[in-house]
Amino acid sequence: MATKQLYETRQLECWGKAKEIRENYYRDYATAHDRGALRWAGGAWTFGAIPCGLGEDVYSITSEPYAASIAANREFSNRCLEATERAGYARDLCSYMRNYWGSLLLDEFLWGGPFPKPDFIWQDHICCSHAKWYQVVTDMEPEIPHFSIDVAVGPEQEINDNKVNYLVGQMHDGIEWLEKVTGREYNDDLLIEAVHNECRATSVWAEICNLNKAIPAPLEEKTMYSLYVLGTLMKHSKVVADFYEELRDEVQDRVNDGIAAVANERCRLMSDTQPPWGFLSLFRYLEEFGAISVGSLYTFGLIGLWEVKPDGTWGPRTTPQQLGVEIKDRDHALRVLTEWNLHKPEWQHFYSPHVKTDMMVRIAKEWSLDGVMLHYNRGCEGLTVGIAENRLGLIEAGYPVMTFEGNMGDEREFDLARTMTRVDTFMETLGLKKE
Repeated sequence: MATKQLYETRQLECWGKAKEIRENYYRDYATAHDRGALRWAGGAWTFGAIPCGLGEDVYSITSEPYAASIAANREFSNRCLEATERAGYARDLCSYMRNYWGSLLLDEFLWGGPFPKPDFIWQDHICCSHAKWYQVVTDMEPEIPHFSIDVAVGPEQEINDNKVNYLVGQMHDGIEWLEKVTGREYNDDLLIEAVHNECRATSVWAEICNLNKAIPAPLEEKTMYSLYVLGTLMKHSKVVADFYEELRDEVQDRVNDGIAAVANERCRLMSDTQPPWGFLSLFRYLEEFGAISVGSLYTFGLIGLWEVKPDGTWGPRTTPQQLGVEIKDRDHALRVLTEWNLHKPEWQHFYSPHVKTDMMVRIAKEWSLDGVMLHYNRGCEGLTVGIAENRLGLIEAGYPVMTFEGNMGDEREFDLARTMTRVDTFMETLGLKKE
């Protein structure tokens, strides 16, 4: 049945630039050695601003976004997963990790050629897999040096000087280690610039997500996946920070003009954790009912930084620049970087599912949601732990909840037809039919 047009829709004008930034990122990493440049590997949450002090010719590959790209290519993903299983690693481990290891074991880069191995590994550890992920990589490639920072010091309301000092001390040690393994002299000015860029990029991404409170929503989550990922690649980059400001201005214009992401929006939902990357068509199926996923704690808070504003609502975190803070030296830069990241929303619920429930209920209220879709994601223990408790908390707060089982990075553990049937039933309970 044809969709009835209620709102005007329009493609993002900056969509092409987003694709270009992502393509350049992976190409620059793969070809770095051709130019005598350095390359490193680490997670999307690692303190990427710190290696920037080694020079302007330093390129990274962040593990989770690369593994998600593999997962979206189901043929290559299956080969990677099978290679990892043949090597003796359990199938119930993080599916991102297994896709990444498989790419390394096969010595195949997703975009062609052999896997471009890093000069060093720079990681942090909060999820149970983070440091262990790269311990296995160094078992496979013993010549790659590895440094990891322990960031699991408790939720943001328990931050104190001792905890900040614990992280900052590790960072100072890490910079000495970087100088030793690369033979380069560290540049504090480049670090300071990168810290400013990270604060700006992650605050502006929250500002963009905040604009999705508008009705109709200017963005839908499937599109947002392609936009938030730039921050997971290089949140410390001026290129990304500048792009997010351009995107924010365009999204604000869409709100002002009433431009919708989904023309027939009449039901607002949110999802949770990583989606099954090989089956993003699920989000298009929602649109047949006039339903839109306006985001999730995952999409909003994986890189976005938030704070409670004077009116009691969630909004983008005020940056050091906006507060008039001048970062003067290395230690100050590392303290700003530490305190900024310790407020990351997706770090908080590693300590208690109740913390996550409170944030999800806040989103449900402030983004005017009609229901919630929870992905019981066997591929990510860290972001899925406590999800059954989250479901109960959302129901108690008065929000209908649909659950579906799957795996973000292993298509063998996701049943699209079954999930679409669950969507049909959920939509019926919300009083919605296909248009």
